[in-house]
Amino acid sequence: MPARRPHVAVSAAQSELASSLAELRRTLDVPAEFPPHVETEAIATLAPTPPPEADLRDLPFITIDPLGSTDLDQALHIARGDDGFLVHYAIADVPGWVRPDGEVDREARRRGQTLYAADGRIPLHPTVLSEDRASLLPGADRSAFVWSFELDRHGTVARTRLRRALVRSRLQLTYEAAQSHIDAGDGVDSLSLLREVGLLRIELERARGGASLNSPDEEIVRTSNGGYALERRRPLPVEEWNAQLSLMTGMAAAELMLAGRIGILRTMPKPTEERVDAFRTQTRALGRPWPEAVTYGEYLRALDRDDPAALAVMQAAGGLFRGAGYVAIDGAIPTDPMQSAIAAPYAHVTAPLRRLVDRWGLVVCEALSAGREVPAWIRESLAELPALMGASSQRASRLDAASVARVEAAVLQARVGESFPVTVLEVRGANAVIQLTEPAVTASCPAPAGAVAGVIIDVVLERADIGSGEVRFRVAER
Repeated sequence: MPARRPHVAVSAAQSELASSLAELRRTLDVPAEFPPHVETEAIATLAPTPPPEADLRDLPFITIDPLGSTDLDQALHIARGDDGFLVHYAIADVPGWVRPDGEVDREARRRGQTLYAADGRIPLHPTVLSEDRASLLPGADRSAFVWSFELDRHGTVARTRLRRALVRSRLQLTYEAAQSHIDAGDGVDSLSLLREVGLLRIELERARGGASLNSPDEEIVRTSNGGYALERRRPLPVEEWNAQLSLMTGMAAAELMLAGRIGILRTMPKPTEERVDAFRTQTRALGRPWPEAVTYGEYLRALDRDDPAALAVMQAAGGLFRGAGYVAIDGAIPTDPMQSAIAAPYAHVTAPLRRLVDRWGLVVCEALSAGREVPAWIRESLAELPALMGASSQRASRLDAASVARVEAAVLQARVGESFPVTVLEVRGANAVIQLTEPAVTASCPAPAGAVAGVIIDVVLERADIGSGEVRFRVAER
């Protein structure tokens, strides 16, 4: 059965949406072009030179990214070892391109991360670096931070090494192409082994009680006529296997930082008993009860992603884990260093082209791995990173939520007055959070008497304002 095409708003609404999205950037003070002095420094910067003995260009690295990506942070190579696997994970050498306290560095600190708006990407670094010179593009010699992992046959890390090295990616794949190669078993060794290693790492995650799940995504997409639409996309298996390499690397980085008593961790507190109890109540109301004997991760993994009630459960599950942030370490170990969803200490070190904090993490880990002193600029600036990343994350969240709201309004504007069957995700006082199936829109409406999470009700669309992103429904009369 072919996939359904998303509902696309009429051209007038799309024109209004384009103006609204441009205004949103101005309202949120989202940076657009880089200042000339930042671009000038980026263009003039010389390529980093790794130690001459660290030449790994003989390894056939590959990259796996979304379609159209040119800012390639990671490349992988996997081979069988004596009794397990050898994983090489190359990360773009952004620290080699960005001079501490230089113009590019100061602008990156102001931005914090690459932002993904409906009408385009706002990069962390000038594109001459992020999409060209520093990117791990195929066929190009690149300096990289290369993590080498020796895994046993169960996927457990037995030995870790990090060094700067010269690498050359051989093949750039989309997730769809990588999945096709794996399904066909067509001889790309790293891909077939990625599946093996990914599945083993997922089992280890289950054993430690973690739950890093690839949930269905609601995405803003460009249509063939230049407009915008919403799609709900279920991630492919290869995306989860690939993500396990990043998680493994982040956990290894955290171990190095904790042992060396310096670095910056990505933390998330455990959910409170009250939140857990509330979530269990919601799962019962949705007809998908969470058994006491089953862990949180196992329960969510068993859900059918095509089941509307399961979507409601996953919506509610998001309320369990809150309070993610960054904790800088310089001497004292934090009281709770855990990232509770992963069930392990964790650090961001695999996306330096797109996330500021990773540059610090890579430099710290490479110095610790080599037994050298961490550079002075790291210690001098480490304490400011949590606030910089917190402000950037807030801006990204506001941009994402407001963009989705405006696209939803544009998608729905021509359907004001129509009735829709919706699933109630949650009841909050006098209001209900509701989920439309087609188009994939999450909204709210006054809660009908006796409504509980999981029930299906009919609502009527009363208003869809593109300028503000306001979408208003009322319960249909019977």
